[in-house]
Order: sequence, then C-alpha cells, then structure tokens
Amino acid sequence: MSGTGPVEPGEGTEVRHAREAAGPLRALTSRYHRRHRRTALVTAAALCALTAGGYLYASRPQPRPAPPPSYPSQVVHLAYLAPVTPTGTAPTSAFGFTVALTVRSGPSVTVTRVTQANAGLSVSSSPRAPFRIKPHSTRKITVTFRVTECAKVPRNAGFPFLDVTLRNVRAIETHSFILGPRYARHLSEALQDACGNVSP
Repeated sequence: MSGTGPVEPGEGTEVRHAREAAGPLRALTSRYHRRHRRTALVTAAALCALTAGGYLYASRPQPRPAPPPSYPSQVVHLAYLAPVTPTGTAPTSAFGFTVALTVRSGPSVTVTRVTQANAGLSVSSSPRAPFRIKPHSTRKITVTFRVTECAKVPRNAGFPFLDVTLRNVRAIETHSFILGPRYARHLSEALQDACGNVSP
C-alpha cells in the first residue's frame, strides 16, 4: 500500500521513547523521596533528643531543702552579770541587775517580753522590749525589779528565773532562764533590803 502520511514509529521505538520520557520524572521522584526521608529522620532525631533531655531533666537528683532555722530558745543564751548600783533618787523598792543575752546562730531574735512569775514583783528591761539581737552577737540588758507587794515576795529566792519571750522566723517562745546561785543570792539580798521592815 502506498501513500503519503506521517511516518509511523518502527517496532520497539514506542517503549524506548516512553522509558526516556519517564526517566527525568523517576529521578525527580527519587530525589523528593530522599529529601523527604532525610527531613523525617532529622525530625525524629530531634524529637528523640528532646524527649531524652526532658526525661533527664525530670529525673535529675533534687537538692535537699535547707533545714528550717532553730527555735529561738535553742540559740539564745542568757548569763547573769552583776547587780546595778542603785542611785540616790531610786526608790528602795526598786533594784536591778545586768544580764547578757547572746544569739549564737541562726536568724535574728527579737525579745518581746521580760518577766518573772512572782506576783509581788514587776519587771522592766532596758532596752525596752521589743528589741532585736543579731546572730553571733551579745547585748547587755538591765532588768529592773520593783516590789509591788512585800507579802507575796519570798525572802529566800531559791532558784529564781527570768521568763523571756523570744521570736524569730521559726517560732515565738517563752523560755525560763535560771541564772545561777550568784543571781539567787543577790536577788535575795535585794528583796530583804526592799522589804526588810515589813512583817511577813
């Protein structure tokens, strides 16, 4: 059969042509898959590192909390020093003693009150309460007694003590301090001088 028209492809040329056309598309797809796989791997590695870091942070050893400060009565020491020499204008019913209050450690301690249990005596302090004492320091305090009722005052003080109310950031406490035999002797002598002319 003869005639003119488009030349038809020969045997086997169609498949080769389709393969050649598909080559660049396959290379593009393969490159896309490789890039996508690399991104997925990087993302997965980053997530793993983030998870591991979070676990290590959460499971790290926790520092021990600082212990609470001591109670004020555990760090305060009160020592008797000497009697106060009365002045000429002081009433005979009043007398005083000096003591030293030391805060050995911890935070500052505030003295809010100084008193004693005997109903026949009133007590005041100089400096006047409340006053604060810093840690690792000592403050000299003058305690003044005034006899209010001789009938209620014992002639022999025995083992007298001072009640001191102390406060720090941990607690507020009233602590009884026994100041020793010298203080007991001087207190008994002062009471006898103040109430010597009064019948018991």
